Amino acid sequence: MSTCPVIGTKKTKGKTLTEDVSGEVSRGAKAVVVLPDIRAAHIQDPEARLAEGCGLALAIGIEVVESFIVPVRDVRPATLFGSGQVDRIKLACDMEEAELVIVDGALSAIQQRNLEEKIGRKVIDRTGLILEIFGERAATAEGRLQVELAHLDYQAGRLVRSWTHLERQRGGFGFLGGPGETQIEADRRMIRDRMGRLRRELEQVRRTRALHRARRGRAPWPVVALVGYTNAGKSTLFNRMTGAGVMAEDLLFATLDPTMRGITLPGVEKAILSDTVGFISDLPTQLVAAFRATLEEVTGADVIVHVRDISSPMTDMQKAEVEQVLADLGVNTGEEDSLVIPVVEAWNKWDALTEVRSEELTEQAEREERAVVPLSALTGLGVVALERTVSDILTASAVVHSFTLPATDGQRIAWLHAHGEVLDERTGKGEDGSPQLEMAVRLDPREYGKFLALS
Repeated sequence: MSTCPVIGTKKTKGKTLTEDVSGEVSRGAKAVVVLPDIRAAHIQDPEARLAEGCGLALAIGIEVVESFIVPVRDVRPATLFGSGQVDRIKLACDMEEAELVIVDGALSAIQQRNLEEKIGRKVIDRTGLILEIFGERAATAEGRLQVELAHLDYQAGRLVRSWTHLERQRGGFGFLGGPGETQIEADRRMIRDRMGRLRRELEQVRRTRALHRARRGRAPWPVVALVGYTNAGKSTLFNRMTGAGVMAEDLLFATLDPTMRGITLPGVEKAILSDTVGFISDLPTQLVAAFRATLEEVTGADVIVHVRDISSPMTDMQKAEVEQVLADLGVNTGEEDSLVIPVVEAWNKWDALTEVRSEELTEQAEREERAVVPLSALTGLGVVALERTVSDILTASAVVHSFTLPATDGQRIAWLHAHGEVLDERTGKGEDGSPQLEMAVRLDPREYGKFLALS
């Protein structure tokens, strides 16, 4: 169960619509999903965007009984849609016995209230739906703090809707308002106070994370961050590379809380792999702000692996959305103070491509400026190549050194195998006839210094 944002106040059978429809949106509730295709917004692929909206509904257990695109030439301030379009939505709800209308776009508080009054059902927009999903999925105390802050921020501008019936009781004169106005102000003050406390707690979380990143920076282990559009396969790839049991389902926003595990890469004894929250188009600004402490984990990475669902018809748009969020975090913007972090694109779900499409993308990958690795996190195809590519970036400053060690010096020989990449190994004999091992090992400067300290 998850709580739906507060709804409007039409009178129905002796009680307000607030009382009638502000209950819970239960799993299995029937919903009609509507995508407003606003001419000025120019949605690239309306059909794919509608499918994503249905995916968001399914992610929270809602049964989508009907979905369709509504072209909007001129936005109506009161309802967004024209009167005929509103009637069409109401008819679809009546025909399918739907309890909920999901508008896959942004609705103002007034538009949401008016639509509820005209359709007689709960109405939530894209922001409200994403907040519902985040509220259900947040597993850690930090995640719940972030979701609550985002939800309060969203609700603050919609408070007037839940107290419309009280505003009708206004009976004061001049600056003296009625009881409805007083109640609204009291509620707004309570929300502001609660948001202030949450922001202070999240600021402490941000400082703590910064300290952890600084501590990891002093440690000898590089950090590899998986980023990507929601449901691109980040958690499946994370599990494949680490053997972890992170939730990985064919659902939007299956992962909210960042997870880190140690992995071994060729020539790298240990690296930290981080799985992050997925991005999505039109991600509510409240969530971007609230989850900034989590997203900032990316800024401490040595390498970013951008996991793309290359089988999606919207893959280019999704790539643009991810790169915009990274730019908002100050990563790879091209400006002077920008963080420059190497990016590897993991073109995931390669197994879902047709032969013709895979050939086209293979040619495209060869033309890309940044490193591209075709893979399937589900089958394991290309994962070794990805590890090799990331390793090459991490060890780009490494130099091949030649060592001649006594064959009996097991400690240092084992150390070189663990901390470097052994390219060649030959046995021989010293001047005194004792067995020796000649080794060619690639080591970065830091590891080479540590090896010299062992001698």
